[in-house]
Amino acid sequence: MSVSGNTDIDITGICIDSRNIQPGNIFIALKGSATDGHQFIEKAITDGAIAIVCEILPEIKKPEIVYIQVSNGAVAAGITAHNFYGNPSSKVKLLGVTGTNGKTTVATLLYQLFSNLGYKCGLLSTVQNHIGSQVVPATHTTPDAVQLNQLLKLMVDEGCSHVFMEVSSHAINQQRIAGLEFEVGIFTNISHDHLDYHKTFDEYIRVKKLFFDTLPKKAYAITNIDDRRGVVMVQNTNATVKTYSLKTVSDFKGKILDNGIMGLHMVVDEQEVHFRLIGEFNAHNLLAAYGAAICLGHDKYEVLQTLSVLNGAEGRFEYVISPSEKIIAIIDYAHTPDALLNVLATIRKLKKGFEQVITIAGCGGNRDKTKRPVMAEVACEQSDKVIFTSDNPALKMPVKLLKKWKLACPRPQEENVYQ
Repeated sequence: MSVSGNTDIDITGICIDSRNIQPGNIFIALKGSATDGHQFIEKAITDGAIAIVCEILPEIKKPEIVYIQVSNGAVAAGITAHNFYGNPSSKVKLLGVTGTNGKTTVATLLYQLFSNLGYKCGLLSTVQNHIGSQVVPATHTTPDAVQLNQLLKLMVDEGCSHVFMEVSSHAINQQRIAGLEFEVGIFTNISHDHLDYHKTFDEYIRVKKLFFDTLPKKAYAITNIDDRRGVVMVQNTNATVKTYSLKTVSDFKGKILDNGIMGLHMVVDEQEVHFRLIGEFNAHNLLAAYGAAICLGHDKYEVLQTLSVLNGAEGRFEYVISPSEKIIAIIDYAHTPDALLNVLATIRKLKKGFEQVITIAGCGGNRDKTKRPVMAEVACEQSDKVIFTSDNPALKMPVKLLKKWKLACPRPQEENVYQ
């Protein structure tokens, strides 16, 4: 790193988008896949930037501007933002969830669980962000480094003690989480996804693994060892490794006794309990949340009792029943072959007679075209009828419709069983 110019200056903010520069800002020039921030250094200075962080210095430097040359602008952005906003992740218990499927459900379950346990919590997820009970719209699975640290500071200022966040492979690869101090990292599973960005499955795995490679020694790395790459994810971590599974010996062991439309009946660490969520994939999600809570020192009976009344994330295997029409409508965000197979296989197991499974699947977008034929094959194999739309069925609209339908067709009530 090299520094030139007078560093005795007052900084008003950090900006990585030259269009949003304010007077007194630091502008960090990032090399993106589509554009290179170095092209906009002069514009940023014209608009009021007084310090520039970049990998390549301009040929002509202005004497009144501070120039900081770094080897990796993305890492510098994360660390700079974390420092500028007062190191917010060190003032909360930060838990990150990564994997192909289940990130939103696990993060949301943890948010609901710890909120019900009496803590003020923050949530950073694909569906929405929460600062306590306040909802903040989400635009990305993981915000950019500056937005992320802004949100974390707001959570600290509002008195949040725990923050639960989804950690996407894009965020790991683009160093959006650089500088953050995680208390717990959770691995759900890994399957075909985002190859438009990562190009190969091996590269996708390598990027996911980086999250655990960089966890500090004081942290916990919780991994699903029913996934064949669950051990690989944590093989080089410095964190304390804990495992969860349905099929083999692990630190947090679960067994499904019954899986029906009324929920999951399970044994978790020798304790029998009923959950409202459905499906083997949700059994794994519940174990991940349970394991994280235990690692943070909570009583297992209190944790299981609280988890037993939670509904999970909006738009994830969310369903209503119309008894008069004998129709069950289910909405799920499944957007990978593995996720679609999990959902449809679960639905087929719920069939009691000659019901038909009719699947409506979106196949729009131009990001990862390679998974489309695989998802089509899964849908056709697991369904009686399949309707392919010209674009993704927008998640927000079905959820709104689902809410309206719930008023007319409320979910069957049941006694919460906890033994």
